[in-house]
Amino acid sequence: MTKRIKTEKPGVFYRISDRISGTGPEKVYYVVFKKDGKLIEAKAGRQYADAMTPAKAALYRSALIEGREQTPQEKRAAQQAQKEAEKGRYTIGRLWDEYSKGRPAGRALTTDKNRYEKHIEKDFARKEPKDIIKLDVDRLRLRLSKKLSPQTVKHVLNLLTWIINYGVKEGLCQGLSFHVQKPEVNNVTTEDLTPDQVNSLLQAIDNSKYKTVGAMMKLALFSGMRRGEMLKLEWRDVDLERGFIHIREPKGGPDQKIPINDIARELLESLPRSSDYVFPGRGGRKRTNTSKAACEIRKEAGLPKNFRPLHGLRHVFASMLASSGKVDMYVLQKLLTHKSAVMTQRYAHLRDKALKDGAGQVDVIFKKQADDRKAASNE
Repeated sequence: MTKRIKTEKPGVFYRISDRISGTGPEKVYYVVFKKDGKLIEAKAGRQYADAMTPAKAALYRSALIEGREQTPQEKRAAQQAQKEAEKGRYTIGRLWDEYSKGRPAGRALTTDKNRYEKHIEKDFARKEPKDIIKLDVDRLRLRLSKKLSPQTVKHVLNLLTWIINYGVKEGLCQGLSFHVQKPEVNNVTTEDLTPDQVNSLLQAIDNSKYKTVGAMMKLALFSGMRRGEMLKLEWRDVDLERGFIHIREPKGGPDQKIPINDIARELLESLPRSSDYVFPGRGGRKRTNTSKAACEIRKEAGLPKNFRPLHGLRHVFASMLASSGKVDMYVLQKLLTHKSAVMTQRYAHLRDKALKDGAGQVDVIFKKQADDRKAASNE
């Protein structure tokens, strides 16, 4: 190390060193001062590379003494301390990483990943749950409510609470000190079609150029299967001999089996087996989109624009069974692979009406008997 040389400024020195860029020597300025009884030397900067002068170095020395600046050593120590502190901090971003690692890959995880990155990450990723206040979440809810549906806002807020609840359950963080208010959602939609509308739809499917999507729409009507279940349905899942369809992970739940009725069997037997998938996309690969074709078939059938071509047909299937009065709610729940009876209850009023109409036949029978007796007495 070269000799330290004094300048005209108190506590400011320099040493001669080779230039970083360029040729020849340059001065490297240092400041010296006492802090807490210790003599401290700190580098102020280089003559050419940092445009450092004795006057600038003197100002830097004053800032260090007054605590307005930190020495390079102090900055490094603070950064290291911050890193050590970060290791023990479970922020929302870090909790999301842990939470998502434990979930199975699939559409549900992809959807939640998009929700997290689009709506949660920016404002919450660097915060620990204990640092989140009610106002933070209220602002998120109000901002999302301006452009998204109540159901979507609820999904985002649910995801935030699931991430935090995961951290609490695993002992990684404290929970929130308040209840997350979520929008009220009325998602009990039961779509139905009249017999004439069903006939128009079936005719439109038969006349459509979209044969594969048309077949999917028919199977939704005949079996009540979900769109996602049909998209990933493979021929190995179809047991025509025993009369069952094996549904893998219906809406994230355990595998299920549903019976194949005669009309669904006839449909499945008519389909070509050109791929592992029952309803393949291009090149025999898994199909990922049905909206354009399904909406065009819906249009050709003259159905309302708000009728969902595939999910709506699942409702039609359920409504027909419930309206028959011959299928109880437990059986309907199993056929629809609902996890709980709550979702199935939306069809209960249809079954109740069918039963009431059936009971009403007693009125017809006794009225006829009374009319017959009256007629006989008048003879």
